[in-house]
Amino acid sequence: MESAPTQRPPNRRRLPARLKAGLALSALLAIALLLINQLLHTPQAPQGIVNLQLAGNAAHTRDILQSWSPQQQAWARVSLLLDFLLVALYSATLFLLTRHLLKDRPGVRERTAGRWVIILFALAAFSDCVENLLLLNNLKEPDDLLSLIATFSALVKFTGLLLGSAGLVIIRAARRHPLTHA
Repeated sequence: MESAPTQRPPNRRRLPARLKAGLALSALLAIALLLINQLLHTPQAPQGIVNLQLAGNAAHTRDILQSWSPQQQAWARVSLLLDFLLVALYSATLFLLTRHLLKDRPGVRERTAGRWVIILFALAAFSDCVENLLLLNNLKEPDDLLSLIATFSALVKFTGLLLGSAGLVIIRAARRHPLTHA
């Protein structure tokens, strides 16, 4: 008995070229930022720029900055500036991915969830930009308020990305097979 060759269902969509490009460029830039971050590891900042993001007060920020050489501080500035480009790339890519996943989801609940996912991703991108601006200003002279707001912005960013990603999983799992016309 011969089995029929497996074929892709006719309604299964491929990823659009813009989405593929956004995923690839975001991944490349994220890898570059991870490599830069490796240069920023010190005993006071074992996780590099992440420790600066989550410092929370001027004293902790000052300790991190003093543990970095002038060259490391320059790399931190480069990292924060490149992160603006990453924000633009990852937010556009996540918006395209959300739109792609909603193409065969005509239900009201899926559309509502999609709107919330886009809002969460937009909030994450905005928080990431605010955080970067505050951290760039904090590189000059650390301030308690700037450090605290930067930490809060980082937490909002991480929460928005996590909840938005969970929303994408829910949207995708809402209906395993696209609706077909009979």
